[in-house]
Amino acid sequence: MRSELAVAERRRKSVPKFLVRWMMRWMARRSLLARDTLRGNSDVLGGLSTYILKLGEENLVAPFNTNLDRRLAASPAVMSMRIRLQQLAHLLAAGLYHDLATRDAVPLHLLSIGGGTAIDCLNALILLRKSHPPALERPVTLHVLDPDPEPPEFGARALASLTSDGGPLNGLEVDFVHVPYSWKSTATLEDLVRGLSSSDSVIAASTEGALFEYADDPTVLSNLEALHPDGNSKVTLVTGTVTQADTLTREFITTSRFRLMPRGHETFGALVQQARFTVAQVRSSLLSDQVLLRPVPAS
Repeated sequence: MRSELAVAERRRKSVPKFLVRWMMRWMARRSLLARDTLRGNSDVLGGLSTYILKLGEENLVAPFNTNLDRRLAASPAVMSMRIRLQQLAHLLAAGLYHDLATRDAVPLHLLSIGGGTAIDCLNALILLRKSHPPALERPVTLHVLDPDPEPPEFGARALASLTSDGGPLNGLEVDFVHVPYSWKSTATLEDLVRGLSSSDSVIAASTEGALFEYADDPTVLSNLEALHPDGNSKVTLVTGTVTQADTLTREFITTSRFRLMPRGHETFGALVQQARFTVAQVRSSLLSDQVLLRPVPAS
């Protein structure tokens, strides 16, 4: 995938800029996914488009299954998003099992920051149900903190399907709650964490393709500090994706309209120490590092 992306970048550099702009307009007219990716109005890729891209070319349905859509879904950068999701779901599931193993029946609260459809959390629950079914014999609430109501609505319908007869989460007690949230203002997150921490519970947060990739350093820190209010939080782990900082990634994101922050896990690790977190595990894909953070105990 890295070799394919490097070849594509070399080809792109050889094409005149006016022709690149024409090609982008041409693609946007013929593909809804290309339109959202190349010509959207936001500097953040929307939750539903992100979800659809990660389905893979063989799982696309109309109106997102043109030849151009399938080529886009099979590209190295988009395949990397699918791997990113897989890696993060595995990190989250393994971390949750560690935290739930000795906490029978204690409620579990998952906070999906900028979560969109919260598909990372849903996949983590599926993995945990397969590997350690007793771990989820407890009330589970998925809090999706996102400014856009449409992706969480889809996520809630997905959860309803997953918990129905024959679904991989059938029989589990899982609630899905959308919390309107902008990560620029953390009061809502602070209040939520403080309220959940007032009773016996396990709290974990996750942010896939969101906070750690788009937000500047002060915003990342303020959100991590909101997960750690007064040092009395019951948040046991945070998982997230971090844009890599190598030369190839930096070159690739210069072609994107999305304002990604290329940090890499080492720079990111130094940053999160300021908010009393440490990087406990890392998995890497083509363009991002997937991290599991643990809070540093108060001294």
